Amino acid sequence: MAPLGPGGGMGEIWSTITDWARDNLADWTMTKVYVGCAIAGGTVLLGQTGLNLFGLGDADADVDPDMDVDEIEGGDNLNFLSIRALAGFLVFFGLVGWYGTAEDWSGAPTALAAFGAGASVMVLVAMVMRAFKKAHSAGNLRPMSALGKPATVYLKIPANKVGKGKVTVSIQGRSRQFEAVTAGPELPTGSDCRLVAMVTEDTFEVVSLDA
Repeated sequence: MAPLGPGGGMGEIWSTITDWARDNLADWTMTKVYVGCAIAGGTVLLGQTGLNLFGLGDADADVDPDMDVDEIEGGDNLNFLSIRALAGFLVFFGLVGWYGTAEDWSGAPTALAAFGAGASVMVLVAMVMRAFKKAHSAGNLRPMSALGKPATVYLKIPANKVGKGKVTVSIQGRSRQFEAVTAGPELPTGSDCRLVAMVTEDTFEVVSLDA
């Protein structure tokens, strides 16, 4: 293994990188911006893939410290701020922009095409990651364990089972939402109830705790 000191193999590699950067990045053209974005995004993706292969990386870390738990655990929201989504944006933004400048496209169409490609990939990656997380969450969740638990009405539940609302209930250490019906009077948003019967895998019958 090459030594890590300044005179070893790693030192020579670092010297080569810094020399290339000094010679090629002093004049910042749009081509170099696009190439830099593609390299940065590709490096992040390769690095995260390598960490995951060795079990050192999270499935998809988030850069938003205030991200809601339900979103991380497979909620209905698309997470555009995941590392993979942002890295995918950079890669395709850079590649399409690089191609456009190489084909002598004018600046504005090149930038628009690059941004459109990056944004499309960001949405695609976010959708794929949401699908994976929801599948993983559904595979570990046992809805039957919610029976008998107290819940809070999230969306108004019509009376006499004439329609569905939604409730929020804590099961297996997670806050989850299920569709709900009630045979009693209407349950307004924010009222307390209890899950008394499972109608389908994602729908429960509830009764008011105030009754």
